[in-house]
Amino acid sequence: MESGGLRQVYGAVLAEVEAGGFGAPPEGQLTAEQIVAHLAANDELMSEATEAVLAGSPFAYYDLETIHRPQVDALVAQCGGLDGLSTLLRATSQKLCTLVDRLGPAADTPVETHLREGFDLVVDDPLPWGRTLDLHTRVHLPKHLAQLRMLRDGPVRAPAPGS
Repeated sequence: MESGGLRQVYGAVLAEVEAGGFGAPPEGQLTAEQIVAHLAANDELMSEATEAVLAGSPFAYYDLETIHRPQVDALVAQCGGLDGLSTLLRATSQKLCTLVDRLGPAADTPVETHLREGFDLVVDDPLPWGRTLDLHTRVHLPKHLAQLRMLRDGPVRAPAPGS
């Protein structure tokens, strides 16, 4: 297994983060900072799972935002804003991509996987780890990239009074 597609999507996410200019999210949605922190926390979990697969150890992978919320909020505070979070995401994504490049045939190893991507994707079964990584590349990261773009583009705002 190789990480070319994964690196490409991370590049797009990081470029969006570095472009900045994010507005407030709609009620109940994540801020740009929380999205980036979530991705970094998720990268750490995916790296742990990939390391376990490479070592031949059993592992269960959970990507549930509600489990990560306290960790996400702590990461936002710890990193002190988007610059720090961008640096963290760059490091965690690089580590994950490097591990993915080492997987080879181990990508077929089944890993107990629990994913929730809204109502569109629900997985509560063992999946070959390479398949989970593919879902991360083709579904999870693009979903959050779209959220970041929405926060940057945001609704058209009326000009401030007196302008």
